[in-house]
Amino acid sequence: MFTGIIEAVGTIKAININAQGARLVIATNNLDMSDVKLGDSIATNGICLTVVDYDQHSYSADVSNETLKRTGFANYGAGMAVNLEKAMLASTRFGGHMVSGHVDGVSEILSITNNGNSIEYWLSMPSDIAHYIAEKGSVTIDGTSLTVNALSENSGDGKFRLTIVPHTVKETIFAHYQVGTKVNLEVDLIARYLERLLTKESAVDEPKSNVTESLLHKAGFINPSTSSGRTGKL
Repeated sequence: MFTGIIEAVGTIKAININAQGARLVIATNNLDMSDVKLGDSIATNGICLTVVDYDQHSYSADVSNETLKRTGFANYGAGMAVNLEKAMLASTRFGGHMVSGHVDGVSEILSITNNGNSIEYWLSMPSDIAHYIAEKGSVTIDGTSLTVNALSENSGDGKFRLTIVPHTVKETIFAHYQVGTKVNLEVDLIARYLERLLTKESAVDEPKSNVTESLLHKAGFINPSTSSGRTGKL
């Protein structure tokens, strides 16, 4: 589990493609690696990856073909900057929102506009997950926890707006984004669970009873003289 608060910006040193997927080597730059162990999770551009090798300046992780298919990793290359966050501790200050590191889709930067002391980004909203995105709700973009400030669904091509302060741009890879950049998108985890609970089929087959009127007669619960004569199950 992660919070969406980026700890460092790393750099992809190598991507080695194989039949099973790919092996990534990430230079961690300013990320504190002193407490990292084999098997730990590090969110890399919002994707939860397992550390299979590491030193104080880098780590390696395997990426499955499924992950390559469903995220922006298929378009990544050596030298690309990536957001990094280690898995949260029980004692971690929860500054963002609950982030699983399981990407729901790929979004595209549609426009970038300077607006005083902030920068506005409009991003595409994939139709299959658009209903999870709500104004003032949370989304994760390449691992960064952000608030949705506006939605536009009138044209049939849904999109949403993020308003980013300069500090966030400086501390993440937002400074590298251009119109057309593809980003990993994870919707609010709570929204997914709420949908599951609210849409779960409520109709449950009623348990069948083996108690019949004749059985009640035998047990003395019904007087034969007042019985209706029915023999079906109650």
